[in-house]
Amino acid sequence: MKLYKQSLRSRIFLSMLLLVVGASILIAVVTVYQYREEAEDYHRERLQRKEVNIRENINYVLRNTTYPVETEMIPLIFKEKIYELRTIHDLELYFYDLEGNLLKSSKASFVKDTAHAKIPEYAMQALKTSQSKSFVEEFTEDGQDYRSSYTYITDSYFKPLAILNLPYIEDDGFIQKELKENLSRLGIAYLFMLGIAIALAYFLSKYITRSLNDIGEKIKEARLDKRNKIINVSNTPEEISTLVNAYNAMIDELENSAAQLAASEREAAWREMAKQVAHEIKNPLTPLRLTVQSFQRTFDANDPNIHKKLDEYSNTLIQQIDTMSSIASAFSNYAKMPAQQDETLNVVKITKLALDIFNEGYVYFFSEEESIIAKFDRTQLIRVITNLVKNSIQAIEQKQPEEPRIEVTVKAEETTVAITVMDNGVGILEENKDKVFEPKFTTKTSGMGLGLAMVKNIVETYKGNISFTSSPETTVFTVRIPRQL
Repeated sequence: MKLYKQSLRSRIFLSMLLLVVGASILIAVVTVYQYREEAEDYHRERLQRKEVNIRENINYVLRNTTYPVETEMIPLIFKEKIYELRTIHDLELYFYDLEGNLLKSSKASFVKDTAHAKIPEYAMQALKTSQSKSFVEEFTEDGQDYRSSYTYITDSYFKPLAILNLPYIEDDGFIQKELKENLSRLGIAYLFMLGIAIALAYFLSKYITRSLNDIGEKIKEARLDKRNKIINVSNTPEEISTLVNAYNAMIDELENSAAQLAASEREAAWREMAKQVAHEIKNPLTPLRLTVQSFQRTFDANDPNIHKKLDEYSNTLIQQIDTMSSIASAFSNYAKMPAQQDETLNVVKITKLALDIFNEGYVYFFSEEESIIAKFDRTQLIRVITNLVKNSIQAIEQKQPEEPRIEVTVKAEETTVAITVMDNGVGILEENKDKVFEPKFTTKTSGMGLGLAMVKNIVETYKGNISFTSSPETTVFTVRIPRQL
């Protein structure tokens, strides 16, 4: 199971190494087996050749002897010739009568050879039942392998005269030497091949997994709320190309789904906003209706206080009308998309101008530069700054710190202009941080909760962004807009 947990690159690398090592071991085993088979064939064929040659020499001696060609005369016929045959063929010879008793041996000895005095019974039985009238015995003695051949010697009329026994020692010294040399050469070759295989496995696994890593990085970067890039790869295997095509198709479907989801969310947001606006407008309409009905019932032209009552009635109507007007203005400001006029502005100067309407003595402005240029709508930039500062003032009024402080800073960055508004007010609770920029969300007792949503809408329209950090001590809102270089 641990192998499956390894990366694909590691598995490819290890598989190729195991393949090369396994192949080298298999070939070594096959080579040893082949040499053993060849040695077996070599000794069998060599003994057969020697037997054929010795039989021809024996037949030659039998045809040219002056002795009667009979079993009892074999020791006399081969009295000297047997040693000559041993010298020529480098092999001991033993002649036995047809009952398996020793007649003549090429092995010189001062004592009687009892080890070869008689053919073993099983050899005699095998020789008699053999269709080829020959029998080869294989055995091992003192760690040495032997072959012993038994065959009939016949006269010119093919009448059996005796049994010829040729003991043959299987000397594998030369073959073993060849085997060791061959295995050594194979070992050197496979060590070289193993080095090549390691390098090849490394680069091949890297090549195969490179495209997969690219795909993995692209998949990690895929987001529903932004446009995702398709993957363009070339010279890749068919399987990886299929995977890339599937990913690109998924990206297209994801963008379509995201567009549909965004449209649904916008529609739901507008519906919710319409409900909120309707609810907020209904609130002042009720006292308006009651005031009109009360005035209608109690109106008396002859009443001496009629003018006073008319003033009170008028003030009530005006107050409720102003309330509805402020609601309509808030909704209009949020709903209205800022026109991209792309004015070339000095952000430092406009920020100072926006702060001039505030009389609070704890609002401070900082900028290291006199002029930082950006393309933005003048009115909308003022609206962004005033909304952020108003929120900071309200946060300070809720907390009422001993030393209230609001710092507005304009700073030039590499490609953007950063406007930060810092206050030491009440701060934003952790559970509310995800809702700060949502329409109609507010923690205050008054207002529509559209200020920060409107600011976010304006900033993002001009390809900028807004973020914030908040703690019990300070809250910092940062607006970044593209800088004019």
